[in-house]
Amino acid sequence: MPFLTTFKRSHAKNASRIENGNVILVSSSRSFVTVAAISTLVALAPWQAFAATSCGGASWYAEHSRTASGEHMNPSKLTAAHKTLPFGTQVKVTNRKNGKTVVVRINDRGPFIKGRVLDLSKAAAANLGMVASGTGKVCYELIG
Repeated sequence: MPFLTTFKRSHAKNASRIENGNVILVSSSRSFVTVAAISTLVALAPWQAFAATSCGGASWYAEHSRTASGEHMNPSKLTAAHKTLPFGTQVKVTNRKNGKTVVVRINDRGPFIKGRVLDLSKAAAANLGMVASGTGKVCYELIG
């Protein structure tokens, strides 16, 4: 938290004292309070928390081509494609229609169809009960 440390030191003149590296505020300056509140939120909530859950459409695919991560797509593994999540991210996916869940690993980029948030491997789609329909409404959350 270098930002917080720098912030605390540079605004020490607005505080009555510093205890354990924390500024005890005397001034109620709006900018000081706003920055302190934002700094606290950033320190307590990592960037992943802001994109930790999402809902939308999902589809499945079973190609044997190379994925964006460089590995071969294996339809029998529990993997998925997402537009921006880092490769290797573990995601818990829930089918909103039947409540079934599966944990997948992000290893590809996509989907590139409006309204869809994930492209699932055939095995993941089977666990969610959406192979026959081809698509479904899902919610996902990051778990690691």
